[in-house]
Amino acid sequence: MLALFTFLAQQSQPLPNITSAAVNLGFTIPPFDQVLTFIVRMFFVVAGLIAMIYLLLGALSWITSGGNKENVDKAREKIQAALVGVILIFVVLAIVGVVETIFFPEGCGLGITRSICFPELVK
Repeated sequence: MLALFTFLAQQSQPLPNITSAAVNLGFTIPPFDQVLTFIVRMFFVVAGLIAMIYLLLGALSWITSGGNKENVDKAREKIQAALVGVILIFVVLAIVGVVETIFFPEGCGLGITRSICFPELVK
């Protein structure tokens, strides 16, 4: 058995009947700046979804508290934390949007309202 593998390894083309053809899959690999822009935007989407889920969990805790004062207070704290998170996300998005508009008028940005751009050495 070892002799067979040694023989195949010594041949320049061990399986001559196998060919491969180039396949066009219909997409190209995006540049790094587009990937980074997508990651920044997706971060804010995921943060918003997590805050909304936490808000719903707080509301569900409130509904199922059964009038217990401690459980109602815990649910209220969850709801307040979720609302602070949502407000914080919107404030950060607004601030970054204003900063992008003021400091990056030529089309590049920080990934929120404009795409992230890297300088190109060769075009």
